Parts: sequence; C-alpha cells; structure tokens
Amino acid sequence: MKKTLLMLVVAALFSVTSEKAFAQFEKGDKLLNAGINLGGTYGGGGVGVGASFEGGVHDFISVGGQADLVTWSNGFGGYKWKYTFFTVAARGSYHFGKHFLTIDNLDLYAGPSIGYRIANYKDPSGWTGFYDNAYDNGVFFGAFAGARYYFKPTMGVFAEVGYNASPLKAGITFKF
Repeated sequence: MKKTLLMLVVAALFSVTSEKAFAQFEKGDKLLNAGINLGGTYGGGGVGVGASFEGGVHDFISVGGQADLVTWSNGFGGYKWKYTFFTVAARGSYHFGKHFLTIDNLDLYAGPSIGYRIANYKDPSGWTGFYDNAYDNGVFFGAFAGARYYFKPTMGVFAEVGYNASPLKAGITFKF
C-alpha cells in the first residue's frame, strides 16, 4: 500500500513538473488580469481593485482595455474626506521578453493607456472648500511596465508599476 501511494505521489509530481515549456506572449493570445491596486495616482494611500483584458494582434503587441476602482481617505481632528476614482481606459502593450529573455514562462511588457477617470469626493461633515474640487473628472493618460509569471500554461501572477490607475497593481492572470 505504501509503495502504491508513493508511486502515485511521484507520478503526480512528475505530471506537474513535466509539462511542456510555457510559451511567451504570441499573436492571438488573450490575456486577463485581475487584482488589487495599491497607492493612488493623484496622491493618498489608495487601495482598490482592477481588471484588464488584452488580445494579441502581433507577436509583440497586444491591445485591450482596463477598468479600475481606487479609493482613499484622509482626515484629522474629526474631519475626514474620501476620494473614489473610477478609470476606464484603452491600453496597449509591447511584449519585449522574446528579444532577450530565455525564460519561457515570464512575459515582460510595457505600454500606454488612455481613457476617462471619474473622481468622486465625499465629506461626511458637509464642509466644502478647496478639497471639494481638487480632482476633476477627465481624460486620463497613463503608462505602465509589468511582468507576468505563468506557473501553469494558462494561469499565473502579474505585477505592474507606473503612472496608471495606481502606481502598483498585482494579482492573478489568465491566458486563453
């Protein structure tokens, strides 16, 4: 019985580790990122959620969209305010890992985003003043750099940094 169980465990380990090499980004790939946003582009601590979807139009280029919700609050002496930013944007990425990288399950990319940001301000005390109009709705321009590491052929983790919906995004990624 012990030998059978040991053989099953060994077979399971080999099946997990002996999968073919994961391909880097290719034309036709569809990529979905879902995760958390840390920090706020306009200041504040900011925490939120976001998702992006991209489709490969070339061996090095993908295009798609993103939606992010980031909120932060601050206060002192009983006074507290809260900002909420909702961003919807188009984005494009250039995947440059194939140019110099030999790690098949790592996808390095960077690109711009352009969209619209809706800023919402709330002040429970009812006070209005300078901070009431500090951040307006409007066109949003961003730039980001990121990496995806696939631990399965269609699933992995990602992280992005830059001037986007937030300075740091991290979460799970899926490739179709």
